[in-house]
Amino acid sequence: MPAVSFAQTPQPGGTLTAIIQPEPVILTAAINTAAPTGTVSGNIFDGLVDYDASLNPQPALAESWETAADGLSLTLRLRKGVLWHDGKPFTSADVKWTLENVWKTIHPRNQATFAKVKQVDTPDDNTVVLRLSEPSPAILSSLNSNGAQVLPKHLYDGTDILNNPNNNKPVGTGPFVFKEWKRGEYIVLERNPNYWAKGKPYLDKVIYKVVPDAAARSAGFEKGEIQYGSLSPVPLKDAERLGKLPGLKIETSGYEWLSPFLFLDFNVERGPLKDARVRHALARATDRKAISNVVWYGFAKPATSPVPSTLAAFHDASADKDAFDVKSADALLDEAGFKRNADGTRFSLFIDYIPYGDDFKRTAEYIKQALKRVGVDVTIRTQDTAAFTKRVYGDRDFDLSIAWFAAFSDPQIGVTRAYWSASVGKNIPWTNGSGYKNAEVDDIISKVQGEASAEKRIALFKDFQKIVLTDLPTLPLVELKFFTVQAANLKTSAIRGDQVYGSFRDFWFDVPKQN
Repeated sequence: MPAVSFAQTPQPGGTLTAIIQPEPVILTAAINTAAPTGTVSGNIFDGLVDYDASLNPQPALAESWETAADGLSLTLRLRKGVLWHDGKPFTSADVKWTLENVWKTIHPRNQATFAKVKQVDTPDDNTVVLRLSEPSPAILSSLNSNGAQVLPKHLYDGTDILNNPNNNKPVGTGPFVFKEWKRGEYIVLERNPNYWAKGKPYLDKVIYKVVPDAAARSAGFEKGEIQYGSLSPVPLKDAERLGKLPGLKIETSGYEWLSPFLFLDFNVERGPLKDARVRHALARATDRKAISNVVWYGFAKPATSPVPSTLAAFHDASADKDAFDVKSADALLDEAGFKRNADGTRFSLFIDYIPYGDDFKRTAEYIKQALKRVGVDVTIRTQDTAAFTKRVYGDRDFDLSIAWFAAFSDPQIGVTRAYWSASVGKNIPWTNGSGYKNAEVDDIISKVQGEASAEKRIALFKDFQKIVLTDLPTLPLVELKFFTVQAANLKTSAIRGDQVYGSFRDFWFDVPKQN
């Protein structure tokens, strides 16, 4: 029998079949930062930088960068010879236009991240200079393809940006070119033959399959029909079993840039939830440790702050005021004037959960049961992603909602958006869903955007946590531990810290050869 050997260097060719669940509502992350969009979009668009496993910025569309000594300008030197997928050159004009017309106006996170940019200069086609009113250190932590996706000016300028057809037929600079989206079934990307990184990508094609049924996703991995799925693509109870199969592996790296956390938004403008005592009571009725261990099978840890413990310098666990205590919850509800009726109930609420899979539904079911113990009757509502985001961030027609955000590597980027009053009711997904408005918190958010001192920023965020955990418009539930399931022979030279929203540029299949 001939010996079998495996290549030690990348092998070109092959089609990667991946899971995308739920199906994206749009394919351009500059417009919508939902996780399914970012997962696909990161293969079509390059970032100005990538992030390594330690979250240090690495060259991508920007080959180098420098911050002025006074912190009031950031100069990006762009890679030459990069082409959009339609053959037009990528230039500094694209970056300037996107920052001014997308990042600072409609992007859910970047309105805050780039708030201190007062002017964008483009002295030549390959140089961008951001002029800042105050230093803004967080900008360098948000320049990848998900944090600050650059759009082609020639296809968007003068159009209705939110309804531009290229949002669903994207034209990027990335390693793969959009080919087809058959709604409800699959999205096809093909190798970019003109990619700036010569010889890459190695794969010929990437097919994202939409598979709503969790059992079918697990079966697809077992049969070898699916080779990749991120953001915990299979039921948590299946993960350990699949990881033991010889043809599969479970990978937990690649999520370092995210620092994801799950939370419960209270609609602070509605009914009993207007009263902070009621919000604290519902928090104390919720056992976050049980959510971590029972609902999330240990792929989570209890959250004590909206700033996750992974952001250790900023995190303040002491600000948490609501340890699990059913008796205290009952007493607070009585104090707030919501006595039990003859049937034992006090009032009724609706709860809406982000429709990203059974784990989020089970979280809603747990909260329903937890609140029933203190006399609150909860009705769970299910809808698709578009309906969920419109209900919570547009119409604000909800009582409780469950969602997850990425805090990213700086709470200015991913946390403060949930508390900034300027985004309330503007139908901008993944921002302030609770309707919370506090001038002192808005002032802190503004100050951290322009504070150069690390010590002062940390102090400001400590104050921020104390205030928002006292007002409690949002209850941090758990810090999530996502994982990737992939074929054992799917190789890469290195997994980036932002790999979940990165590309398959460096991936290849290690196919055995007969000697």
